[in-house]
Amino acid sequence: MTGLDYLVLVVIFVAALGVGLYFLNKWASTKMVEQQETMDRVKQMVTIFVIDKKKEKAANSTLPKEVKSKLPKIYRFMKVPLVKAKVGPQIVTLISEQKVFDALPVKKNIKVELAGIYIAGMQGLKSKKELQAMAKAKKAKGASAEPEKWYDKINPRKLMKNK
Repeated sequence: MTGLDYLVLVVIFVAALGVGLYFLNKWASTKMVEQQETMDRVKQMVTIFVIDKKKEKAANSTLPKEVKSKLPKIYRFMKVPLVKAKVGPQIVTLISEQKVFDALPVKKNIKVELAGIYIAGMQGLKSKKELQAMAKAKKAKGASAEPEKWYDKINPRKLMKNK
């Protein structure tokens, strides 16, 4: 076999891999859209009291056996964001979306969008850009509203700058 033969084999392999990934992506996106539609139909606003939150493997968690058995195999060994909360009179373990998990405060009552045992959203949840903009505005407001110290009033250098 010559170098040209190897080149043709590599090109064919890369093309086959690209076509396979294209169809896999198409299949996964349609499945994701169907799941999102199902979740949008069944989710409801519920007030919960967050007791604890942690990332833990689903196999080691206190999730029901039925839930553990129906989880995809990849999630059985990955760390999943779990929230222990009081929903009504019951204390349950809920699975959370990562951005909601990061924003959930502990030991507080919160209104969340609950779809089964999955926390899909939270009332008042802000995006990263909104939080960064708020932090910048707060920092700028704090810097400009800095009170003058007593010693600044008698500092001759500061008096010279003001003139």
